[in-house]
Amino acid sequence: MTTTPSPDHESTAAPVEPHRVLVLNSGSSSVKYQLLDARDRSRLASGLVERIGEETSRLVHTPLTGGAEPRERTGKIADHEEALKAAAEELAADGLGLDSPELAAIGHRVVHGGLRFSAPTVVTDEVLKEIERLVPVAPLHNPANITGIRTAQALRPDLPQVAVFDTAFHTTMPEAAARYAIDVETADAHRIRRYGFHGTSHAYVSRKTAELLGKAPEEVNVIVLHLGNGASASAVAGGRCVETSMGLTPLEGLVMGTRSGDIDPAVTFHLKRVAGMSADEIDGLLNKRSGLVGLCGDNDMRVIRRRIDEGDERAALAFDIYIHRLKKYIGAYTAVLGRVDAVAFTAGVGENAAPVREAAIAGLEELGMAVDASLNSVRSSQPRLISPEYARVAVAVVPTDEELEIAEQTFALVSRGGAADPAHSDN
Repeated sequence: MTTTPSPDHESTAAPVEPHRVLVLNSGSSSVKYQLLDARDRSRLASGLVERIGEETSRLVHTPLTGGAEPRERTGKIADHEEALKAAAEELAADGLGLDSPELAAIGHRVVHGGLRFSAPTVVTDEVLKEIERLVPVAPLHNPANITGIRTAQALRPDLPQVAVFDTAFHTTMPEAAARYAIDVETADAHRIRRYGFHGTSHAYVSRKTAELLGKAPEEVNVIVLHLGNGASASAVAGGRCVETSMGLTPLEGLVMGTRSGDIDPAVTFHLKRVAGMSADEIDGLLNKRSGLVGLCGDNDMRVIRRRIDEGDERAALAFDIYIHRLKKYIGAYTAVLGRVDAVAFTAGVGENAAPVREAAIAGLEELGMAVDASLNSVRSSQPRLISPEYARVAVAVVPTDEELEIAEQTFALVSRGGAADPAHSDN
């Protein structure tokens, strides 16, 4: 028989210790969210609100406990405030409402933190102003991140809001790696330097790679290859980033789904003078109509590999260019690190495209790197080694988990009272 606790019993119950973190990733027309339990790293719910502001807005909410099925809403969601309120209603329907005393904080992905923010930071008015000041170097991302923060503040003004910056992990780069070779006064006046992105992923994967090798992060040098539609590489020495492929913006570096990656800057002058293209048109070309999609018309690696199998020469050339750039960075970062203990593949392509991993490492035996074909062909959601035992450098596949990284950094900060790491200013 089930008995109902008496009011007296309820009044003597121990207070609930907040242990949940809501992670928000606010884009210009979308909001992704996950609710996690910081005690055991478990996910309680996740969701996506997309096409915000359109008549065809859609919210898909997925409870991750109890075996419940995903739920979907369609119809216009006017703005981010309405999107977050809708997400909050879905969470409440699962008994996970934002008013729960178990919610410790809301962690926000913020793309650009400049040099000032080298660690997760509790959001204050001053912090928001600094994120706004960085809008010129992140015009597509920081405004949406700010909107998400302000909307969450309005919904829970009493709750700590924590900004976790994509650029923070890369603030340890030495000046020799971070500076462009242009006039110093001009660079400083306009904050032109290499910041790097995907930092939460590089931090998480480099640490997990060390765990996979049974070592502390401080003992391991890792080349991390975050290969998704956006792609970046990093050289991590003893847990600290010393070089990364993205620069002032996410355009620099590897060949990506729709971005060119490294390109002679004079190409932009040439297109303006010869083709009469405006700055906005060139920006659109390099960011949205280049990379794999510019080379062969597709940015889905699965489709590209299928086209290659069918004898498509454009797809084959696009793949070769993609791999050539990747090899160049592996070689360069081997030189930067001096000693490499592991190469870790992560993100959508890195985790799932065995031909990319095989081709990227092929021919690098003199650098101590090799891939075991049978191990490489195994599909798994777990971190794993795909190199043969004799290889001097471990080659690993390490699934990234940026939401978990944001949640853990957020919870760690609020648990110690919100004391931010002293950060130097780039004023």
